[in-house]
Amino acid sequence: MLSERVDRIQPYSPEQLFDLAADVERYPEFLRWWVAARVRKREAEVYYTDQVLGLGPIRLEFESRTVLCRPERIDVTSNGPPFRKFKLSWLFDSRPGGRCRVTLIAEMEFRSHLLERLVDKAAAAGMNDIIDSFVARARRLYEAKDRPIENASRK
Repeated sequence: MLSERVDRIQPYSPEQLFDLAADVERYPEFLRWWVAARVRKREAEVYYTDQVLGLGPIRLEFESRTVLCRPERIDVTSNGPPFRKFKLSWLFDSRPGGRCRVTLIAEMEFRSHLLERLVDKAAAAGMNDIIDSFVARARRLYEAKDRPIENASRK
């Protein structure tokens, strides 16, 4: 079984980072490995998603169940193909100064040993890549909103 963990402290609130991580349908816009993500069913704080990941020529299609515990935690699980077990957890811990420690934990076991070996080689770099992509998206979305708007009518 593959297991990876990445922690980062960011200058954003837990609510801001939670909202980014919970918006799975936008993942293909900024995460290079996400080809598609479509929420097919919502129930209160749970949603079910069809996802497609691309690892070079390999396409991994899977269904997942996401449980939202705003703003502290998001848990994504799947036991369907290609996984025996898949669990991805986002943890958001408030820090002084309006900052947040964001932790991404992934545990996965594939039904195919060959696929597991292929993914194992990319897993650590992939987790850092995911966090880096979320940080870049947060910067684009939240820092642009925080900048003062110049008054165009000023002379």
